Amino acid sequence: MRSLGAVAFPGELGSDFRKIWPASIISNLGDGAMAAAGPLLVASITREPAAVGAAAFIQQLPWLLFALFSGVLVDRLDRRLMIVAADTFRAIVLVALGIAVLLDTSPLWAIYVALFLLGTAETLADNASGALLVSAVPKEHLGKANARLFASATVLQQLGGPPLGALLFAAGAGIPLVFDAVTFAAAAALIARVAVRPPLPDHSTRAAIWREVHEGVRWLWRHTGVRTLALSILVMNITFCAAFATWVLFARERLGLTETQFGLLISVGAVGGVLGMPTYHFLEPRVGSVTLLRAGLVIETTVHLVLALTRDPWVAGATMAVFGVHAVVWGIVSTTTRQLVTPDALMGRVNSVYLLASVGGAAIGSALGGLLAQRFGLAAPFAIAFVAMVVMTAVAWRPLRHVSVRRVPAAD
Repeated sequence: MRSLGAVAFPGELGSDFRKIWPASIISNLGDGAMAAAGPLLVASITREPAAVGAAAFIQQLPWLLFALFSGVLVDRLDRRLMIVAADTFRAIVLVALGIAVLLDTSPLWAIYVALFLLGTAETLADNASGALLVSAVPKEHLGKANARLFASATVLQQLGGPPLGALLFAAGAGIPLVFDAVTFAAAAALIARVAVRPPLPDHSTRAAIWREVHEGVRWLWRHTGVRTLALSILVMNITFCAAFATWVLFARERLGLTETQFGLLISVGAVGGVLGMPTYHFLEPRVGSVTLLRAGLVIETTVHLVLALTRDPWVAGATMAVFGVHAVVWGIVSTTTRQLVTPDALMGRVNSVYLLASVGGAAIGSALGGLLAQRFGLAAPFAIAFVAMVVMTAVAWRPLRHVSVRRVPAAD
């Protein structure tokens, strides 16, 4: 995985993308390993659905608390250095936790603390990464750049990483944590070499933090297309993460899978994700962004219905493969649209509002999912998610006509 020089990087995306993409590849491999190893680590300490769901909620809680403030910092400070600092911090936290787990001296509360710290750094790194990409890649090629980033992230987070994480966990519960730390350190070293330096705002003209936050919220809310995407992802992530908060228990107890098979189930979604990039490139010029997004709502709704009803791991796997195609296509269209229409001076703040809806929704869903599963059974969150997505699809259907990745409309 380290032979990055063999990857073909289109010159049209710029020299800085040759550092941004490999950094994303490396860190996503570590995140993919943790996608399987993390839930397995928590499940090895407790089998309570609420406690397992709480782990996901705690890592996402910082998005509810700090996302809007991180957007202000991204628009004020050097985005490249913010990513480097955040990745370095995450590497240190993971090394400390990994050593503690290997020494069998890490109680559940310590894992929760580490997850909160990792989530806090993530609010800065993810927000700054999206803004840095806009500065590093010509706007007419943002769709191509996002397609490559989403495709590689899907492959590594869901296909390559989870089986590796499950194997590393079997060798030693702390090993995947140390491995993820190494990938963050390597990613930080690559981002440090990025040459682009977006202009920073004049410090003398800075408004109060809350006023700057309000500017980002107001701009997003006045743009019908971006507002609809934000509201859609809020509901989609609440329902998805509520359903999947106890995915490891669902796979073990309802589908009858082993730990290794659970890692493979996670990776199945990447099989569809691999097809997401060519699907986007083929369909978007022919049917347009609106049709792709509307189809995505229908697919996501259907996924919840199927998983609420099935006990067959093969049906579940096929369903997740289809979901993988949808997730990548939706992500490319949504991200590219926001990057094209948002003014650079507001990029961090508008992106932070969207990420608050996205990851904040995931945090709410994760908290609800564990409670729902413990009270009503492991299939109940999927059934509830299906009903909620039927409503969301009906509400968003018409406003999505304002979305396109081939034009740059002004704010409504």
